[in-house]
Amino acid sequence: MSSQFELAQNPTDVISAVKFASKTPTRLLVSSWDRNLYLYDTHAEPGGKLLQKYEHPAPVLDVCFGRDDNEAYTACLDWEVRRIDLETGAQTVLSTHEAAARNVIFSPEHNLLISSSWDATLHLHSLSTPGEFSTVSLDSKSFSLSVSPTKLVVAMASRSVCIYDLDTLAKAAAQGDTVAVEPWQRRESSMKYMTRAVACMPNDAGYASSSIEGRVAVEWFDPSDESQSRKYAFKCHRQTIDDKDMVYPVNALAFHPVHGTFASGGGDGVVALWDGVAKRRIRQYQRFPASIATLAFSGDGKYVAVGVSPGFEDGLDDVPDGVMKVFIRELSDTEAQGKKK
Repeated sequence: MSSQFELAQNPTDVISAVKFASKTPTRLLVSSWDRNLYLYDTHAEPGGKLLQKYEHPAPVLDVCFGRDDNEAYTACLDWEVRRIDLETGAQTVLSTHEAAARNVIFSPEHNLLISSSWDATLHLHSLSTPGEFSTVSLDSKSFSLSVSPTKLVVAMASRSVCIYDLDTLAKAAAQGDTVAVEPWQRRESSMKYMTRAVACMPNDAGYASSSIEGRVAVEWFDPSDESQSRKYAFKCHRQTIDDKDMVYPVNALAFHPVHGTFASGGGDGVVALWDGVAKRRIRQYQRFPASIATLAFSGDGKYVAVGVSPGFEDGLDDVPDGVMKVFIRELSDTEAQGKKK
């Protein structure tokens, strides 16, 4: 049986990210433009329980859990990357970019925290040696990051995508200072318009990316011609209103950790589940009240968190109160399963 509910105490401004803890499937972090990071136990009581709120000096653009479920890292509009001790609330600045820190992601296999910024750099923080970090220059401004067990995929402006080898980045992180790291591969997006989100397959085989123009592309890491010939892109998150074709940005992508299928969330307020290998849509959920800003599956694959916030496509300059919502959906055993082989 699948069921869905809205968190009782939601952020008061646009939701930038939702992330589940790796060990505790009901522990959820939500970052917001209201300058707060929120920690919930989604199932402690009906509507979930807000355990703690951590105020920041500026809007929080991204968050991830760290080495355990009591450690979080944030990327902030004030250029800073912070460590948050979720138990004590203590905040430590790890590094300061030269523009807004846009994304932050942790690779448990490499004990490596990676942040990206609108200053077109990555900061590499080896968590074994706190206080030191290395800077890597990117080809252009970064929009989205995702890691697989061995790779980091960076989606950037000018439709470029760089794939880095995490072993190489982990070595570079130990050097400190500015390091020259060549990507393992440079690719041009197979979509014509700006990339909005990227997500790696949990099996380390490839990634999906999405654009502002209602499309998703699925690609494989393996550079062989055979693998590269499998890549494809498809249209989604579109609807016809008054005989006009409306095309919406695909803001969010997330892979299911067990089944390897993925979810997309669009400016049309719709979340869809896809089987990327069989190239088919598995299901589409009932429309949410506003644009989908962000999506995440829990580590055990039982839950999906959906961050809903009005986007520019809603034509609202001032965001009315009460439209920022986080929904938690409990998935049935077969809900996110792909096509049977």
